[in-house]
Amino acid sequence: MTLPEATDTVLQIDIDGPVATLTMSRPAKRNAMCDELLDGIDAFFSNPPEGVRVVILTGTAGHFCSGLDLSEHVARDAEGTMRHSRNWHRVMDLIQLSGLPVVSAMFGAVIGGGLELAASTHVRIAEPSCIFQLPEGRRGIFVGGGATVRVGRILGADRMCEMMLTGRKFGTEEGLAMGLTHYSVGEGEALPKARELAQGIARNATLSNYMMIQAISRISDMSRSDGLFTESLAAAVSQTSADAEEGLKAFLEKRKPVFR
Repeated sequence: MTLPEATDTVLQIDIDGPVATLTMSRPAKRNAMCDELLDGIDAFFSNPPEGVRVVILTGTAGHFCSGLDLSEHVARDAEGTMRHSRNWHRVMDLIQLSGLPVVSAMFGAVIGGGLELAASTHVRIAEPSCIFQLPEGRRGIFVGGGATVRVGRILGADRMCEMMLTGRKFGTEEGLAMGLTHYSVGEGEALPKARELAQGIARNATLSNYMMIQAISRISDMSRSDGLFTESLAAAVSQTSADAEEGLKAFLEKRKPVFR
């Protein structure tokens, strides 16, 4: 059963069992990010509905997200721009580290802030129409939504610098080779694939999903020895849980586990 919510806003939310689908809906702006849309994403991840275990993030009218709405950007002074950037960082961190796995179903524009948004999600699926670009450098500005950290880690600093200097666009297959997307699918197949993957992820133990989301990205920030110790702590917590007991029992009994 699907429960539609907030269909008249810039962020449409549909809940189908354990999976929530968030659809950015500003078709006239190619789903460019405005404060209202960012606030809606913030509100959802700050207090997700009970029972939701996985989130799908997508766009509408042929585009994922074309980045920051520059008509709002030009109205800010230096301090306002800095504070706005820091708010983006906070919301992108919330998406990445809320504890809910997030799957992006992408098509059309995945540009600027749209790419920063996608890079904060955990599983990315791209249709042939995808365009990945960081055009800020060609507009006399600099990224401010976390690209230097998230996109830079995917591409490496050298490739990201070249991407910004030249403003060049990458298609889906290039994005797949570089890690900007994990899956390349046919036209119209991103959302069905996202739903398939989300349902599978939702069947995982909630604690192990949480550990994967919380630990892996943090371990990448640590020294080798600190990372290995943190891995041991995460293993100790997850492997002594009731879900781990159920997973082992199901394996021995040759059946699918039923987690909490």
